[in-house]
Amino acid sequence: MRPDTAAWLEALIGLSPARPDMFVQALTHGSAAAANYERLEFLGDRVLGVVVAEWLFEHFPGEPEGKLSRRFNALVSGETCAEIARDVGVPKHMVLGKQARDDGAMDSDNVLGDVMEAIIGALFLDAGMDNAKALVRRLWAGRVDTQDSAPKHPKSALQEWAAANRRRPPEYVMTGKTGPHHNLRFAVTVTIHGVGDASAEGTSKQEAETAAAKAMLERLS
Repeated sequence: MRPDTAAWLEALIGLSPARPDMFVQALTHGSAAAANYERLEFLGDRVLGVVVAEWLFEHFPGEPEGKLSRRFNALVSGETCAEIARDVGVPKHMVLGKQARDDGAMDSDNVLGDVMEAIIGALFLDAGMDNAKALVRRLWAGRVDTQDSAPKHPKSALQEWAAANRRRPPEYVMTGKTGPHHNLRFAVTVTIHGVGDASAEGTSKQEAETAAAKAMLERLS
């Protein structure tokens, strides 16, 4: 591990790791080595989910399951994980192969979100659940505490608008797919018959549909 990465990591997780090699793996893209972040991301995703679910259960004692689920989905989304990764400086410490670097993997929401979860997974294995929980609560605190109400997913909100205005349900069509395999971009158009349409892109079909629904809602407002 590079000295600057070691110092950054220690400041980020609040301790000196017993197994720094595990964190190197968490920061390594598949284009650079066979031992990459993918397995640790799988674990970190589950650790993040448990921590956030418990946190919301405690923090919003009067809310029903539906509202808690909407909060949860927003907080553990790949987009949120990627935003946090950027906020804490993950990109400059990632290990990428030349092609992935040239293709912009360092700024991909998919990659950054996965690496952030991999770091959580590595910390869980290296120092236990309490330390992983402390990291998540510190990095996600502003997002939990500033949620005034349970966010409604844009696709759900758009479907409710259509129903309330006696329109057909929104129709989503994928209109394009570009980029290399590890950094694909999907283009989607959403249409409400008799109202109009809106298009957007994302790093997954689901992300593009969500972005298109959000764009449509902004037009309707």
